[in-house]
Amino acid sequence: MSVSNPTLITFVIYIAAMVLIGFMAYRSTNNLSDYILGGRSLGSVVTALSAGASDMSGWLLMGLPGAIYMSGLSESWIAIGLIVGAYLNWLFVAGRLRVQTEHNGDALTLPDYFSSRFEDKSGLLRIISAVVILVFFTIYCASGIVAGARLFESTFGMSYETALWAGAAATIAYTFVGGFLAVSWTDTVQATLMIFALILTPIIVLLATGGVDTTFLAIEAKNPDNFNMLKNTTFIGIISLMGWGLGYFGQPHILARFMAADSVKSIANARRISMTWMILCLGGTVAVGFFGIAYFSAHPEVAGPVNENHERVFIELAKLLFNPWIAGVLLSAILAAVMSTLSCQLLVCSSALTEDFYKTFLRKNASQIELVWVGRLMVLVVALIAIAIAANPENRVLGLVSYAWAGFGAAFGPVVLISVIWKGMTRNGALAGILVGAITVIVWKHFELLGLYEIIPGFIFASLAIYFVSKMGAPTAGMVERFDAAEKDYNLNK
Repeated sequence: MSVSNPTLITFVIYIAAMVLIGFMAYRSTNNLSDYILGGRSLGSVVTALSAGASDMSGWLLMGLPGAIYMSGLSESWIAIGLIVGAYLNWLFVAGRLRVQTEHNGDALTLPDYFSSRFEDKSGLLRIISAVVILVFFTIYCASGIVAGARLFESTFGMSYETALWAGAAATIAYTFVGGFLAVSWTDTVQATLMIFALILTPIIVLLATGGVDTTFLAIEAKNPDNFNMLKNTTFIGIISLMGWGLGYFGQPHILARFMAADSVKSIANARRISMTWMILCLGGTVAVGFFGIAYFSAHPEVAGPVNENHERVFIELAKLLFNPWIAGVLLSAILAAVMSTLSCQLLVCSSALTEDFYKTFLRKNASQIELVWVGRLMVLVVALIAIAIAANPENRVLGLVSYAWAGFGAAFGPVVLISVIWKGMTRNGALAGILVGAITVIVWKHFELLGLYEIIPGFIFASLAIYFVSKMGAPTAGMVERFDAAEKDYNLNK
């Protein structure tokens, strides 16, 4: 496809706006706390939308619509699981984590929180959790870069290698310059763009295919089982898809938004905004993939790119059904999804390297300016490694995301959830939970045991390890005192 000028201009304007926001955030970034956590200053709207945008990466507009297009509504179990998991995360973790991190050394990162919460003087808990972040997030970052490359490749006819760098450059730029505030402010803009695209596109596809009745008849004619939620599924298959919801409890880039909220009082309103946004976006993305079955059945002459790579269904519909200027805006929504998640993943990796390795073990007395610049350098380092992983054009977005999501969900999810609701948890329990969760995911994935998504056994085994190992010891008086103080603070202000 030749470069479409309106689409190209739209992309350039959008990217320029995101980088401009990065430079605006640069003016408000004075120390490491500002760069990593925005000085804990996010209001409910920014907390809600940035949490949503950072969660829903290119997977939302590429991986999931593609899965629905190929298999019908039986793939939508994953959306149901995510909605349930996200709600429970907001309900049980968000407010408590906000106060617990403040009461435990004003922690800026998850490893920092674990280290303070469990009085780990050895540094082992901090190191292991930081290593888990770096391993799984580098894979996660690669998934975002693959999604961005696919977008640039299909929209502008670039080679995959060129598209790889084009898709990553803008995100690296504004994350490097503006840090957490840039990421959160751009996420809010990007979340707005994503919901606009995912409400408008299925409506236009529905009109193009002749309305609801005609569209449903065409989908049924293609394969009646497209409507069957249980098509080609098993009990284990459904549990595996629903199990994605468990991942929310352990995703550092989402949990960072809770930690950065300006107060516990903001959390309840943020929860309502975020869940409304999420339900509309997931409903829209399922509809895009589902209605796309009818459209491409009626127009087989343009179905080639989608049949070749089903993850391009949203991209092709936007290009075929909309004016190039509107198509540019809609395709920018994919870029928004990619950039929003990739930027906060890069930042969390940078935070782990800067706060949990460099400052803790190499330069304890480093100045705030030095730490901010080290953080910026680490953004570049992690980005380059992720680009190297993403260099294989055979990579699929959903496959990369599922592995990283499971890794975090199992390694950190039980530790975070139990640490904010049970004061009897100990340092050894936390350590056992992280190790058992991470190792279970790696082993289960390698051997593909029972066909069950690895996050489920990982989460269960990690939770059991935390409980039984914690019961072998006891928390210190200081740990109990800080937990009770934080819980009292939470109950007074929620």
